[in-house]
Amino acid sequence: MPAEAGGFPKKGRTESENTWGAQTFMEISEGSLVVRQLSNERLLELIVSSENLNAAYKQVKSNGGAGGIDRMDVEALLPYLRAHRDELITSIMDGRYRPNPVRRVEIPKDNGKKRLLGIPTVVDRVIQQAISQVLIAIYDSTFSASSFGFRPHRSAHGALFKVREYVDAGYKECVDLDLEKFFDTVNHSRMIEILSRTIKDGRVISLIHKYLNAGIIVGGEYEASTMGVPQGGPLSPVLSNIMLNELDKELERRGHKFVRYADDCMILCKSRKGAERVCKSITDFIERRLKLRINREKTIVDRIHKVKYLGYSFYVRNQRCQFRLHAKTKAKVRANLKELTNRNNGMGYQKRKDELKMFIRGWMEYYKFACGKSFLRTTDAWLRRRIRMCIWHNWKRVKTRCTNLMKCGIDFKHAIKYAHTRKGSWCIAKSRMLSTAMTDERLRLAGYPCLTDYSYERLSKR
Repeated sequence: MPAEAGGFPKKGRTESENTWGAQTFMEISEGSLVVRQLSNERLLELIVSSENLNAAYKQVKSNGGAGGIDRMDVEALLPYLRAHRDELITSIMDGRYRPNPVRRVEIPKDNGKKRLLGIPTVVDRVIQQAISQVLIAIYDSTFSASSFGFRPHRSAHGALFKVREYVDAGYKECVDLDLEKFFDTVNHSRMIEILSRTIKDGRVISLIHKYLNAGIIVGGEYEASTMGVPQGGPLSPVLSNIMLNELDKELERRGHKFVRYADDCMILCKSRKGAERVCKSITDFIERRLKLRINREKTIVDRIHKVKYLGYSFYVRNQRCQFRLHAKTKAKVRANLKELTNRNNGMGYQKRKDELKMFIRGWMEYYKFACGKSFLRTTDAWLRRRIRMCIWHNWKRVKTRCTNLMKCGIDFKHAIKYAHTRKGSWCIAKSRMLSTAMTDERLRLAGYPCLTDYSYERLSKR
């Protein structure tokens, strides 16, 4: 039987350009394509179908990422699937398949704490992706219009513009809800109960339950997972939306204006008393009905210009809501640029250029609606100084410094003087001599990027 029949791609087939991987199921009716209505009673057959598994494999392959506890990477995935496809699909259909525990990884957060991720094996990622594609096709149309996270054709920018729309309408008091360790505290019984309302195929519910209870490997030791949906797998985003859709529906039932991106939820009100009342009542709903926890220290009730949402902050000018960078966002971008221009991080010239380009372009694409010219100019001046510091540090020997300064147009007298200096690299990077030798234009021509190169005006022309 060819590989395609088992649900995995042929060699040489082009991959989908869709970065989400959500699957739309089509059929021919009266000579035209129409969306197929999904049957909730035989969903498992749809999950392991050739069409769905092909799309799942392509998405996992394009995402890349580290391997799980078996250390198999995505490059070894296709040969494995070709060799074991029949056995794998049969075990899923028979209910004998047992997911592997996830590998625990800790990612540092801005506040010094750790974000806990669970990395499934690449095989489990394919199966999870296949499940999530079917769940998205079923649930996405039922989600709130105010939900923007982990959904096809929606983004954080859409959430921000929705906030601006409400603020322009006079809703300037807000409740910024903080769900405490949401992905680690999801109640499994509540999750299964919510899924069972819509999913009538018990085999699918059982398979999802197995993933929830797969366990975690921490430092080589197995730990049971009695609650939570480990971040890191394709299934956790859609499950989180299904769980928090209960919150969305309750907010809509009460007539509140709100915006939610994953577990970041903001409720907009017209008065402070109304916002405080909403905060108290919705906290009770979340903790009592959804079995989740609210972080009362981080949950904020305040004017819109005093809160941070998705890295942005807001202000009102001439009765119009505008975006700006939050102070913490400014500090974080400087910290990231400082790390990339650390003179002792072992990066060569080209590696540093590539890393800076990738970071700056991505950062500017996300924050393009809030970046002011003054911030970009001051940050660029500081970044140029750090780049000069790195280059000067790499010219370790006196002879190298003197030769390179002369190549940059500095006369021998001044070049030899600066080559023998005992001042530190950071101090020299600010000197007129080095600014003359390494002008902004020369650094740009050499391939070093700056934030203004990727400003919103330039990006919009591309």
